[in-house]
Amino acid sequence: MVELTWYGHSTVWIEDSGTRLLTDPLLRDRLAHLRRRRGPVPRLPDAPDAVLVSHLHADHLDFASLRLLPAHTPLVVPAGAGRLVRRALGAAVPCVELAVGERTTIGQLTVTAVPAAHDPGRGPWSRHRAPAVGYLINGRASTWFAGDTGLFEEMAKLGPVDLALVPVGGWGPTLGAGHLDPADAAEAVRRAAAAHAVPIHFGTFWPVGCERFRPGLFLPPGDAFAHHAATVAPGTRVHVLDPGGSLTVRRS
Repeated sequence: MVELTWYGHSTVWIEDSGTRLLTDPLLRDRLAHLRRRRGPVPRLPDAPDAVLVSHLHADHLDFASLRLLPAHTPLVVPAGAGRLVRRALGAAVPCVELAVGERTTIGQLTVTAVPAAHDPGRGPWSRHRAPAVGYLINGRASTWFAGDTGLFEEMAKLGPVDLALVPVGGWGPTLGAGHLDPADAAEAVRRAAAAHAVPIHFGTFWPVGCERFRPGLFLPPGDAFAHHAATVAPGTRVHVLDPGGSLTVRRS
């Protein structure tokens, strides 16, 4: 059984087998030019046993949010990201780097890094690079946290999974390469043979002033994903949550 709360964007609290994980924490109401447009600023129920970071982009690896967590909180990051993390948070931060196919044990869970098709950089202002990853979490159930990704063939090798946390949009008026739109996200859960799916990475943050331009990219992607999945992946039960919403999934 997996219990989860989606706090918006790619931040998800996951509890399985008594172990608590937090993904890509963005625990603030603003990030540079982005503002939280929906849902409250996250209030975590407790300290996580570990944080999973999928890639280096600032809306997924937010050091200000990580500093809000206890200093001893272990971080799991893509291989090559450790130097950047330690420079920002201190050399003593517990940090495990995983390349695709590598795994670590956290409490009662096994966490394996899996591929993701996404830009490896930190941003145009930084030379730091590390290949983006997703994570496959195995405990009483199997959960695929896709991070941020486009479609890739190896998705078919991930499943079947009990739960997929899959990005279905973005944070602005365009959606570039290395992302899933609602239709592609439905194909992703079909390939991964997910019993349940929760759309993430949409409908939370939005650039200042951009709500007037292409507003259809802000709220609709979640429902559009459910619509596409009903046709493309009818065996997947989709749960469209509001930020702060929770769900319990039992092993199929």
